[in-house]
Amino acid sequence: MITKLNVASIYVLDQDEALDFYVNKLGLEKGNDVKQGSYRWLTVRVPGADGTEIALERPGAPLHDEATTEQLRELITKGALTGLVLLADDVRGLYENLKAGGFNDFTQEPIDHFYGTDMGIRDPFGNPVRILQQG
Repeated sequence: MITKLNVASIYVLDQDEALDFYVNKLGLEKGNDVKQGSYRWLTVRVPGADGTEIALERPGAPLHDEATTEQLRELITKGALTGLVLLADDVRGLYENLKAGGFNDFTQEPIDHFYGTDMGIRDPFGNPVRILQQG
């Protein structure tokens, strides 16, 4: 029986830039950062949580051939691949902090829904990220 989701992955074009964004802009923490040959296993997670990690995967060898790698790069840039949904305790406060820090790639300002307040952003590569405050 499956008991827990351990790692979810998103594709990024530059792992160092992705790490900087997810840690220094959104406040996640670095999980694993391991190199095996040309492959780098890099994850981030919610600080202090012993939960699911997000693998910041770079398309390319050894996982993909050059044609597939190029197709993935194009799809990433278009924002056509899956994204993330993160929970926050103060979406409006996070929105203001991101704006004050110079971030401006919002796809939706905070808005109230029946399930809570959420906003939409894109990471530096085009991946969609929803941030939700439940309640």
